Amino acid sequence: MATDSQPEVIIYVVSDSAGDTGELVVRAAIAQFHPINADIRRAPFVHDEASLERFVLQAKEHSAIMLYTLVLPGLRDRMVEFARIHEVTAIDLLGSLITSLESKTNRKSRQEPGLNHVLDEDYFRKVEAVEFAVKYDDMRDTTGILKADIVLVGVSRTSKTPLSMYLAHKQFKVANVPLMPELDPPDELFQIPKEKVVGLTIDINYLNGIRKERLKALGLPDSAAYATTARIERELKYAAQITDRIGCLVIDVSHRAVEETASLILEYIESN
Repeated sequence: MATDSQPEVIIYVVSDSAGDTGELVVRAAIAQFHPINADIRRAPFVHDEASLERFVLQAKEHSAIMLYTLVLPGLRDRMVEFARIHEVTAIDLLGSLITSLESKTNRKSRQEPGLNHVLDEDYFRKVEAVEFAVKYDDMRDTTGILKADIVLVGVSRTSKTPLSMYLAHKQFKVANVPLMPELDPPDELFQIPKEKVVGLTIDINYLNGIRKERLKALGLPDSAAYATTARIERELKYAAQITDRIGCLVIDVSHRAVEETASLILEYIESN
């Protein structure tokens, strides 16, 4: 049984650059298995065989999957060899595409790691947005509500955090606020334009299943109050009262991938 120290799946993202591309792909894939408990471990700026094999051995030790974005052909070849020797599942995200492009264009690739991370204004905006999402996650600091481009509100397990990170990679500063009947919502929620706030709701039975799986993953009985339909119904009614009071958009995230919900949010934000 998975716990916080033993997630359901461990994925190493190995790169000879920052590893952003690989991590984004992994998070997009993991979103299809929500609420899976995944541990994504990034191994950036790997430029030598010793470091590469060390991460392969770590992946083997933890029965992990590896995804790599290695531009340098020598390292790609060694990764294939190390993965075969140590019997580790390793997925090449860029290699086959680069080879196909070389064949199609009759040109060799530049074989320079990190070319997609030119330090331009867009790159720094994305970094700033990601840092913002981490800092203002789950209402740890309510002042972020006043600074955010988008504020997500909803009960526990409605994908607020993964949505915040996804939107951050689109350069939006996102704060998220959990809504619980025992806690008054922060005053800042009612001080910003309602167009900046997006409420997230979910089907009672669907959330019941998600919360039960979460409790199991933590090694707790799925009969805990957190996962009962009565508790969930109470939370959702309370959240609806808050979003009605704000007058904001509300999106039902039941059976929706993070990307799909994010697309709806972006369409709404861009239309206002």
